[in-house]
Amino acid sequence: MATSSSSARTPRTDPLTLEVVELIGTVVARYYEEYEEAAAEHALTGAQARVLGLLSLEPMPMRRIAQKLKCEPSNITGIVDRLEARGLVERRPDAADRRVKLAAPTAEGVEVARGLRESLNFAREPLAELSREERLALRGLLRRMLGEEI
Repeated sequence: MATSSSSARTPRTDPLTLEVVELIGTVVARYYEEYEEAAAEHALTGAQARVLGLLSLEPMPMRRIAQKLKCEPSNITGIVDRLEARGLVERRPDAADRRVKLAAPTAEGVEVARGLRESLNFAREPLAELSREERLALRGLLRRMLGEEI
């Protein structure tokens, strides 16, 4: 069935779409609630935990952290300062451009990030109830919703 370009831009307000939006909101809220609880167990704020988790994947400059977390670079500087004071993150020169400073997790920071990931059961446990095919389908749908290539 073809849709006109004007109807493609009209927000869907049918009951099914509204229910799906509500369910997505509930999943996101539960995830953030559990993330905040896991962070608190490590005496971190949710924002600090998110930055540490991101850095545990790869060191990066503050500006890139801010882009990934969709916030101001000045906020990231304060978060990294506090993580650095705790010995979880360090600043180091970028080997590719010595003018750029990278934030990178220390060995302790990597361990704390691992502990955070392991304590997040909310998404992992329900996803385990889905078959591999269902998880692949869900991943594909979420990527499509985000406009990513599949």
